[in-house]
Amino acid sequence: MSAIAFDIPEDIRAMRDGLRAFAEAEVLPRHEANRDLFEDQRRLYNEDGRFSDELLQLIGEVRRAASKAGYYQMCVPEHLGGGGMGHLAYFVGWEELFRVCGPQNWLMLYAVSHWAFGPSRMLEKVTEEARAEMLAPMMAGEKSMCFGLSEPGAGSDASQIKTRAVPDGNGWRISGRKIWTSNSPVADYCVVFAVTDPDTRGGISAFLVPTDSPGFQVQRIVKLFGHIGGDEGELLLEDIRVEPWQLVGELHQGFAAALYGVSLGRIYNSARAVGYGRWALEQALEYAGIREAFGKTISEYQGVTFPLAESATELHAAHLMALNSATLLDRGEAAVKELSMTKAYAVQVGYKAVDRAMQTHGAMGFANELGLYHAWHALRIVNVADGTNEILNRTIAQRLLKGDRDL
Repeated sequence: MSAIAFDIPEDIRAMRDGLRAFAEAEVLPRHEANRDLFEDQRRLYNEDGRFSDELLQLIGEVRRAASKAGYYQMCVPEHLGGGGMGHLAYFVGWEELFRVCGPQNWLMLYAVSHWAFGPSRMLEKVTEEARAEMLAPMMAGEKSMCFGLSEPGAGSDASQIKTRAVPDGNGWRISGRKIWTSNSPVADYCVVFAVTDPDTRGGISAFLVPTDSPGFQVQRIVKLFGHIGGDEGELLLEDIRVEPWQLVGELHQGFAAALYGVSLGRIYNSARAVGYGRWALEQALEYAGIREAFGKTISEYQGVTFPLAESATELHAAHLMALNSATLLDRGEAAVKELSMTKAYAVQVGYKAVDRAMQTHGAMGFANELGLYHAWHALRIVNVADGTNEILNRTIAQRLLKGDRDL
């Protein structure tokens, strides 16, 4: 019995089912076999705060296995060697992974190429040399990248970045700072966005830069929520030489690539919110059916079940919104308003669903072993990542005021 009135295309359903089987074969067993590692932050992170070699080995195994199975690069354009699947497949695949694996079995984050960690349509216009030198090992799951856009003084308004790429012979030299650069502490490459035309607002270009380039430095690990390590970095870029073949797309036109990357992030985070929300709702419903209080199961109390019913309603709406936005994108439409609505709504109701599931479990809802805290933590972050809810509401209002009022 389905709650969706229209059929997901057969190839996407097949991908979803195969991805679930992949997670059950390659992700869940690795977590089970290494549970002590994942529960010990001192083993997850090195003294400098980076992921430990032990963890990186497992991440690499999942990436390579996913690449071999064709899931890792499934949404990369065909002319780059990928599966050529679109935005709907991207949402459906990620939503399935988040819902099936839950927050504790998080090696699934490496089963599909995350737009900011590996190959995606954002790199569609890399040069042939960059494709052979950098894209090929990323497609194989051997290497990873990061997305260097945000800066200490340029977050929501990315057009205000200060990093500069100054002409140097037939290439450029890049200097500046980046922050909130996910995966940068362990990445092999970085897509660095830098101003190349300071006289034009948005005169930005994108460059693929090896992280071992002279002048490239992860200055510090940004640690979150009391963790002793992390995956967010602050970067210092000092006079890094880049060659013409490292330019991604056209000169001075990198802002479009940045915006597209952020759009992929909004699809991804909507999938994360819906997937984790559905996972948490399942945990709450199961628990409510067995937990007894005052002579009956707590599922018989409206104070317990009505909030869960509200979350089911909200998650259903967010799910439909995401399917619609992804389909519009696959049709070639910009869907700026619709995708902004989807991401803003999905991350809020997903977060609320996890919070309600924690409340349903009472004190046990805070226990590490249930994983609800991990989902709560992740969804609190995505209420800011790739466009805060306030910025998205601003975008929605602007589109409405300009006459885009179809709902």
